Amino acid sequence: LLLTCYRSSDYVSGYSVMHFVFITGGVASSLGKGLASASLASLLQLRNFKVRLRKLDPYLNVDPGTMSPYQHGEVYVTDDGAETDLDLGHYERFTNQSAKKSDSISSGKIYSNVLRKERKGDYLGATIQVIPHVTNEIKLFINSDLNNEDIVIYEIGGTVGDIESLPFLEAIRQIRNDKSISSALIHMTYVPFLSSAGELKTKPTQHSVKELLNAGIQPDIIMCRCEKQINQDALEKISLFCNVKKEDVIPALNSSSIYEVPSSYYEAGLDTSLLNHLGYHINQYPLDLDPWKKVISKINNPTSKVTIGVVGKYMNLKDSYKSLNEALIHGGIANSAYVDIHWINSEELDTKKILKELQKVDGILIPGGFGYRGIEGKINAIKYARENNIPFFGICLGMQLAVIEIARNVLKLEKANSTEFVETDDPVIGLMTEWHSKDKLEKRSINSDKGGTMRLGAYEAILKEGSKIKKIYNKGKISERHRHRYEVNTNYLDKFIKNGFEYSGMSPDNILPEVLESKDHPWFIGVQFHPELKSRPQEPHPLFVSFIKNCIKSND
Repeated sequence: LLLTCYRSSDYVSGYSVMHFVFITGGVASSLGKGLASASLASLLQLRNFKVRLRKLDPYLNVDPGTMSPYQHGEVYVTDDGAETDLDLGHYERFTNQSAKKSDSISSGKIYSNVLRKERKGDYLGATIQVIPHVTNEIKLFINSDLNNEDIVIYEIGGTVGDIESLPFLEAIRQIRNDKSISSALIHMTYVPFLSSAGELKTKPTQHSVKELLNAGIQPDIIMCRCEKQINQDALEKISLFCNVKKEDVIPALNSSSIYEVPSSYYEAGLDTSLLNHLGYHINQYPLDLDPWKKVISKINNPTSKVTIGVVGKYMNLKDSYKSLNEALIHGGIANSAYVDIHWINSEELDTKKILKELQKVDGILIPGGFGYRGIEGKINAIKYARENNIPFFGICLGMQLAVIEIARNVLKLEKANSTEFVETDDPVIGLMTEWHSKDKLEKRSINSDKGGTMRLGAYEAILKEGSKIKKIYNKGKISERHRHRYEVNTNYLDKFIKNGFEYSGMSPDNILPEVLESKDHPWFIGVQFHPELKSRPQEPHPLFVSFIKNCIKSND
């Protein structure tokens, strides 16, 4: 394997200087490695470094696409159609840089690649082993699809000590053992506070670092997650017993907003410590935190408050709607508003409960999802929003359910439904193969024998002149990310238009409806795509900005 990465002091013809930074976690999961990686990348960007963020996950699933949101949070979708870990959402939101398929891999995909090569005979009959075959495949990924970045940050999922993580740690050990490669390893641990003793305990961190040492890896920087201020004695103890300089032991304390984390880590010296380790003179790379200061100022100084009812079925784990949650906050930032998200379980929304819950909110949002569970509660919420002129935003499944609700209660098609749920005489939502002619399907290169295909990744849409959606975007053609299999049945379009509902966004070939809006409602919009995936704190998505703005008006 040729690893085109050299120390900052080396200048090799044809190659730019490149450094690998690995971030591991210890003691406990959910410490915030993804947020730390994204924040560090943002700080390095503000110093004018070209940075790349990538994720290596140890689970054996090939990707998160079929994993339950309760197990793994939301599935984040990239422009090129990868179903990835939600940490890639953090990466994009903090760096304003779109991720790619090649920025995420799992043990499942690594092993699949190795076994496929074995079946093809690529290993020439050799005995296939974790070392060298699996570790070589990991190193191949680490060094793949690079484009002269200055610093590439690799977040390693899971916790050091887990058996699934061992091949990744071994691959990292081999890379770091190559003295021609410039690298750094940041280890994030948990420093608990025992209230009974009134003390912070550093022993878990010491044991976690020993786990790394057992794998042949010495960390260069230790980040200490803690809910209390870490005193100097504790920092010196970690430095002494973990063989890391005191200035390289970085406190990582809780923040009131995740968008305060870059500033917090800057003040703690994280980026300074890393760049010193990589051989840079920090004074030559000044940093201006103004972009993050402006975001935090707007978050901390709202001029209004708005309550948004998000009606879904994955209420027990808010990470199931992570990007949506952040996009609503971004919409609030753009409007100098505090957004209070009222999570409503759609499985409990019967006719009696719905009025009580929805009377508390200024706007109603139905997110994407799959499956029949909780559907009727969401439809009840949509009806309430439509009949009471409450701003309504339907995303993906939310738009499809709006189509069903309108078909039942306005078009009087009582059996209207989606073929995803039931067989029906009025399939207003269905697979393309169920309602499009064969010649149209052939033009779209869709294989009708497969029963339909999932649209994943970025697709374009044409917005209708004079529509609300075009005014919101202020342009006629958009590109947004999709993750769905079922589509709006265009055989019913004329009935919707006659009743005041406009399909104001269509695919470029005019076959697939992308946007539904009501002509008579102040703000009733459904979109087939997932706009939350492209919203950023410094560049809020226009749909969320408009939605929050109209919810504020509704509140007034």
